Amino acid sequence: MLEETAAIARDLIRFDTTNYGNGRSNGETEAAEYLGAQLEELGLKTEYFDAAPGRTSVVARVEGSYEGLDSTTRPALVVHGHTDVVPADAANWSVDPFAGEVKDGMLWGRGAVDMKDMDAMMVGALRDILLAGKQPKRDLVIAFFADEENGGVFGSHHLVDTQPQLFSGATEAISEVGGYSITMNGQRAYLLQTGEKALIWIKLIARGTAAHGSRVMENNAITKLAEAVAKIGRREWPIHLTDTTEQLITELARIMGSDPQQVGADEIVLSTGTAGGFIRGSLRTTTNPTLLSGGYKHNVIPDEATALVDIRTLAGEEDAVLAEIRALIGDDIEIEITHRDVGLENPFEGPLVDAMVGSLLSHDPEATVLPYILSGGTDNKALSLLGITGYGFAPLRLPAELDFPGMFHGVDERVPLDALVFGRQVLGDLLLNY
Repeated sequence: MLEETAAIARDLIRFDTTNYGNGRSNGETEAAEYLGAQLEELGLKTEYFDAAPGRTSVVARVEGSYEGLDSTTRPALVVHGHTDVVPADAANWSVDPFAGEVKDGMLWGRGAVDMKDMDAMMVGALRDILLAGKQPKRDLVIAFFADEENGGVFGSHHLVDTQPQLFSGATEAISEVGGYSITMNGQRAYLLQTGEKALIWIKLIARGTAAHGSRVMENNAITKLAEAVAKIGRREWPIHLTDTTEQLITELARIMGSDPQQVGADEIVLSTGTAGGFIRGSLRTTTNPTLLSGGYKHNVIPDEATALVDIRTLAGEEDAVLAEIRALIGDDIEIEITHRDVGLENPFEGPLVDAMVGSLLSHDPEATVLPYILSGGTDNKALSLLGITGYGFAPLRLPAELDFPGMFHGVDERVPLDALVFGRQVLGDLLLNY
C-alpha cells in the first residue's frame, strides 16, 4: 500500500494542471478542490479564489496556541505551494507524465518535484499535527496558489493585490526549492533557499519587408531576429557574488577541499556534480531564449518575427542588464517586457532559519546546511510585497546519484518515495515547534 504522502502527490499529478503561460492553462480548480477537501477533513475552514475561470487558489488558516505570547511576539507563518505545472511532451518521457506512476522506489510524473511533492508534504505534516490533537505555536496560513509557472498573475499576485487580509499578521513564509540534499565528496549537505533572482521576461520583435521567398532581401525580419537571439543567448555574463553566494562558495570549497583563492567560483560549483545545475545560475545573470515565432509559408518572407527570452538577474541589477541587452542587439529590434518581478536575498540567520536547520539536522545529524540563492523564482516574490520574508524549504533527503536539479521542468521528473516521508516528518517538526 502506498504511503499517504506519496498517494496524495500521486493524486495531484493525475490532475493535468499544465500552464502554458500568457493565460493559457488547463486550470487548477480540480487540484485546489482536492487539496481543500484534504484541509477540510482536518477541520480547517477553506476559502477558494478564482482569478479567472478555472484558475483557483485555496487558503486556510491554522490557529496557533501562542502559549502565553501574542501574535505580535510570534507572527504567523505562511506555508505555500502551487498546483500548476509546466507542459510535458509525453513522447519524450518513459512514463505517462500525468499517470502518477510508481516504480523503482520513486513517484514519476510532471509535478513530482515542482511542486506537488511539497503540496502533499504540507497536507501530511498538518495531518500528523492536527489529528494527534496538537497545535502549532503560531498561526499558519496554508495556501495553494494557481499560476506560479506564469509568474503568479492568476495566483499569488492576484491574492496579494485583492485579498491581502488573508496574510494578516504574517511576517515570514516557506515554500519550494530549498531544503533538499546534495552529496559532495562524501558529505551530504542541504541547500536552504534564502533568496531568488529577479525575473524579467521579454519579447523581441523584429520587423522587415514581406516578400516572395526568392527575392534578394536585406531587410529580413527573421534574419535580424536570429542575429539578436544569438547575441543574447551566447552572452557570457560575469560572475557576481553576493553575501549569500560568497558564504556558499566558501563552504563548498571547504567540503571539496579547494582553495577559493586559487580556484574560481565556477570551478568549485562544477566540482560538486549535479548540484551545479542550480548553483551556477545563482552566480550571474542568465539570458536564455526560449521561444521563436515567425513566418507562415515556406516561400514567403514575413514582415515580423518574435522571440521570447527568460532573463534572471541578481536583485537590483535588472535595469543595468536591460540596458546592456539593448546595446547588444541595437535599436532595430523592439523589446517588450511581458512580465517582471523582484529579486530577493534574505539573511541566513534568525529564529526561522535556526528552526529549519534544527529540523533538518534532527533527522540527519551528520549533514550540514548551506544557504543558496535560487536561480529561478517562487511565489515568495508576491508575498514580499506585503513585507513577508520568504525562504525555500521543501525538505528532501535524496540519493547522491539523483540529478535533482535536472528534474525541474525536465523529462522523467520523479522523487524518491522515502524522501517524501522524510520531508513530511521534517516539515511537521518545523510547523509544530516554530
